[in-house]
Amino acid sequence: MGKGERPEHTAPPEIFYNEDEARKYTTNSRMISIQASLTARALELLALPPGGPPRLLLDIGCGSGLSGEALTEAGHAWVGLDISPAMLDVAVDREVEGDVLLSDMGQGVPLRAGAFDGAISISAVQWLCNADRSSHDPRRRLRRFFQTLYACLARGARAVLQVYPENAAQAEMMVGAAMKVGFSGGLVVDYPHSTRAKKYFLVLMVGTGGAAPAGREGDPDADEEGGGPGAGPSTVAVAGRERRGKRRGGPGGGGGGGGKDRAWVLKKKEKQRRKGNEVKPDSKYTARKRRRLI
Repeated sequence: MGKGERPEHTAPPEIFYNEDEARKYTTNSRMISIQASLTARALELLALPPGGPPRLLLDIGCGSGLSGEALTEAGHAWVGLDISPAMLDVAVDREVEGDVLLSDMGQGVPLRAGAFDGAISISAVQWLCNADRSSHDPRRRLRRFFQTLYACLARGARAVLQVYPENAAQAEMMVGAAMKVGFSGGLVVDYPHSTRAKKYFLVLMVGTGGAAPAGREGDPDADEEGGGPGAGPSTVAVAGRERRGKRRGGPGGGGGGGGKDRAWVLKKKEKQRRKGNEVKPDSKYTARKRRRLI
């Protein structure tokens, strides 16, 4: 993988996370530290009542069990899902205390309804925004994932999904898919003004109707991996159905207005193709204004 290249652009996750990558991922001290830090923040955003009994949590994209170890240390039981057999083999070899299951989250969460008191995911859900196969529809896979995630959580539970959206459009696609199945909450952005430390957490709630908590502010001097889209939104409100850049008639808006020349249309069509959506072929008529017949 080239420097700065996103893993999800390299290969499907079950192929990218092969035996070599799984071994490197689990023995890299920097990666272990990052996973521990992100999981600790996810647990904080879960907002489980202090001093309560151990909870049963779901770890989506659990990998080799690094995030699960943090859940165990916090006193919780957990079940982990991952699409990579190699990563799960490492988790079993390491004798993690959670139960792990080979599963493609894009096909849904195959677990009992209402079984979990909360869910976390570290650096996994953004993989659903790509079409790794001709049969993959990112929007459909996201909808299926969020539908089944919602179903397996107890009423009042939270899901905290740490993601690396490639751009604001991907962030909104994930947020929109979660909204449509009934979640409330929103996208929490820690250190929104920092290039290196910025982190995105999709904080979702079942049946509470609450707003997302505030993200951490400041610009810490942290040696962490990249923080997703540099020009992404500092927050995307879910409960209020707010969206940035959707005003009609303005630049980038949904209706009328200038700026929609051929180059603009071709760029938008190419973006939809990368997402796996069906788009009409380009032709000499693309973006050409049609004459009024009346």
